[in-house]
Amino acid sequence: MPKGKHLRGVGPKEQRQYEAIKKSMEKSKIYGKRSTEVAARTVMKLHKQAGHKKGT
Repeated sequence: MPKGKHLRGVGPKEQRQYEAIKKSMEKSKIYGKRSTEVAARTVMKLHKQAGHKKGT
């Protein structure tokens, strides 16, 4: 498990995706301090679009 915040209701694949998105956003400095929030929202949006329910 990578260090940092764990998103509730997502699996290991989405967790890795969150870490990658967050790292990319922090590197580009587009969102500044909001990069973790935007990354989490992005992953949860994709999780929901895939038809998953929270926790699965």
